[in-house]
This record gives sequence, C-alpha cells and structure tokens, in this order.
Amino acid sequence: MSETNITAKATPYLVPAEPLVFETEVLRSRFICAIARCNSAESAKAFIDSKRQQFPDASHNCYAFMHSRPEISTAYGFSDDGEPTGCAGKPMLAVLQGSDIGEICAVVTRYFGGTKLGTGGMQRAYANAVRQAINVLATELVIPSDTVTLQCDYGQLKDIEHVLIAFDGEILSKDYGVNISLSVAIPISAIDACCQRIVEITAGRVIPNKPLL
Repeated sequence: MSETNITAKATPYLVPAEPLVFETEVLRSRFICAIARCNSAESAKAFIDSKRQQFPDASHNCYAFMHSRPEISTAYGFSDDGEPTGCAGKPMLAVLQGSDIGEICAVVTRYFGGTKLGTGGMQRAYANAVRQAINVLATELVIPSDTVTLQCDYGQLKDIEHVLIAFDGEILSKDYGVNISLSVAIPISAIDACCQRIVEITAGRVIPNKPLL
C-alpha cells in the first residue's frame, strides 16, 4: 500500500458517540430522524429494522448509512422506502457524506400530515431532518489501530508493556507458555515507531509481526 493510502487509513475520524432521535415537522408531516453508530452493513440493517419495528404504522421509514470511514465512497446504502425515487434516501446520504462523520446510519420515519410536499419539498424535508439531527449529535474520535503479534521472554514483558503504554497500545491477549505470546492493538500511525522501540529495548531478540498495511 502506498504511503498516501497508509496515511489516510491511519487518520482519526468522528463517529456518533451515542444514539439520537430528533423530530421535525413540515406541513403537518412528522419527520423523526434516528441516528446511531453502525460499523458494518449488517449493523446498519439491524438498526433500520429496529426502527421499522418501532414505527410499523409510519408512512415511510427511509434510510441512509455509511458503515466505514467518512471518505470511503463504496461503504454506503440508502432507500426511499416507497417515496418517489431520489426524494429521500439520496438527499439523506448527501448530508451524511458532507458531515465528515463515519460509521453512521440515519433513519427518517415519516408520518404523512395530509399535504403533499412535491419532489423538491420532500428532498429538502428529508435532508433537513438529517441535517438538524447531526447539528445536535454528540460525536467521538476514533483512532484507527491494527493488530501486532510478538513473542517475548517473561523477563522482557515489563519493558514491552511500558513501550506499549507510551505508544497507546492495548494488549488484546496473552498466551503463557515457554514464552509469552502477545496480540496487541496499536494506533496505525504509531506501529512502525512502537515496533522499532520494542526491537531496540530487547536488543533485537523480539521482532514484532506487523500487519501488511
């Protein structure tokens, strides 16, 4: 992978910190926007299904989601759920794509109020429902990490743990045998420096197995 792609993969990004529900009204039609963090197409589908079950009597449950980093253009989905084509899911997705928030799913539940909004009116109503919800959405920063494995002697463990702490690494598992096998999550941007420091502090006796970035 090129250095540019590695840098992009390592760049932190925002995700929803907690679920949110925000309601707007347009010409007596209710638009209930529910947002949650979804890091896969499957988790997005589960969230969408939960809203369909919660609002089974609604006129429509339209949705849009992006289940990866915000700049990944292929990890998305959307649906108009019976509204005229292009009037709901696509404008909702456009708002998500412009938010710089990743791993996000939005479901807008509409209860028809008796007045037709027209094509442009619907596009604005669905997009605005998502936009207003995002304006009050709490977010948190994700620092991408990857897994490194290594084996060390018992006497080397304490020094290696100190190195991992210094580079914000997290031990995922320890397997105690003749040696200790570690599986460690390290921020992608720090993997090279962290592994080099482990090599140095163990005088070359421990060589971490780095992922292929």
